[in-house]
Amino acid sequence: MNAVLHSLFPAPRMAVEAAVFADTLDGLDVALYLVDADARLLHANTAGRAVLDAHDILCESCGHLAACDPTLNQTLRHVFAVAGHGHAIRDADGTAVPMIGKDGHRHVAHVLPLTPGTCRRASEPYRAVAALFVRKVALTIPPRPDVIRSAFRLTPTELRVLLAIVELGSIRDVATALGVAETTIKTHVSRLFEKTGATRQADLVKLVAGYAPPLRDFGIDRQHSGAWR
Repeated sequence: MNAVLHSLFPAPRMAVEAAVFADTLDGLDVALYLVDADARLLHANTAGRAVLDAHDILCESCGHLAACDPTLNQTLRHVFAVAGHGHAIRDADGTAVPMIGKDGHRHVAHVLPLTPGTCRRASEPYRAVAALFVRKVALTIPPRPDVIRSAFRLTPTELRVLLAIVELGSIRDVATALGVAETTIKTHVSRLFEKTGATRQADLVKLVAGYAPPLRDFGIDRQHSGAWR
């Protein structure tokens, strides 16, 4: 168990809670890092360790969290230092930091300052002042799309069309994939607009993205890509 988690849960009877806390962080799909004002890495969840192991956008150097890009690294260190002095993060360069990996994939990092109370409970030298969340910029289709179906009272066919639009984009491609006429897809898209309040296909994509789960290890449900029924 990481030392910073023990510092947040110091009493022996809290050991189980610390373990549960760590397991919860490991269950997140987003990479998470706890750092002190000097960017010392105090804790990284499973997704975070995977990012560090890739040595693409972030790395661990002498026990400190660092961005592989020198300019971005300066930005992160500045934000962490600001959080360490108790100032509002908005006074720094910003909480959202765009990153581009060596493979061209885009990521975004968000910095969340920890509350003064949490910092005081953490003992020196494991005082976490900020949490850094890093996620790849990508559209994730919810593994349980029935939530969307229930929320907007969609028929099974409308749900399949909605998810196919997200994956394929154009009306023509969706019609080809589902084996129906383009006019049929247009009719369903019109019904989707009516039921969801969307006015463009881009709005439908944003709607689906909003239902993406925050947890890891969910398989993508591909039932919508089956035969047209």
